[in-house]
Amino acid sequence: MTTMTPQMSAGADQSAPAQRLSIGLPRAGSRTGSGAAPLKDNHYQLLQLILFWAGAILLPLGLVVIVLGWYGAAHTPYQYDQLSYVVSGGLLGLGLTFTGGFLYFGAWLARIAADGKESSKRLADTLLVLADVTSRSAHQRDDGVDVSGLPVTAGDGTTMHRRDCALIAHRDDLHPVGENNGHLTPCRICRP
Repeated sequence: MTTMTPQMSAGADQSAPAQRLSIGLPRAGSRTGSGAAPLKDNHYQLLQLILFWAGAILLPLGLVVIVLGWYGAAHTPYQYDQLSYVVSGGLLGLGLTFTGGFLYFGAWLARIAADGKESSKRLADTLLVLADVTSRSAHQRDDGVDVSGLPVTAGDGTTMHRRDCALIAHRDDLHPVGENNGHLTPCRICRP
């Protein structure tokens, strides 16, 4: 599996729009790895696999033990032998069957948890792409000029900021700075 860096993707085919939007964006919860051991870091999938196979072995084994207990009790004429078959075959078989059923239920719950985690990752990735797209469109005028770098002042302030400066991001009273900005001091954070 080949991983494309932004430098490699510049000359690559840009036909997939989702790939174009996600280049350079962080992936929520992403891990880098070769994929050689897919269950090593995926605890939900490993737990689901263990619970599934334990349930797949114990449930039918319990049913077989119940049938063997019934067969032994049905083919002996003595009541004390029948009681031992009922106890060992019936109760042990019921215990194994219920345990196998609960393990299947646990595997189902682990599957639900893994699906929920995957859908949360997909939602976070989609929100990251949406935030990137909306932030790019919010900082561009209709003629395509990026306005995030244009200097502004907040209210009647004497400090000149970039429009995307963190100090004034919450302000609604921003005014663009004209050519007469000699009396304004530049912000030391955003350095317009």
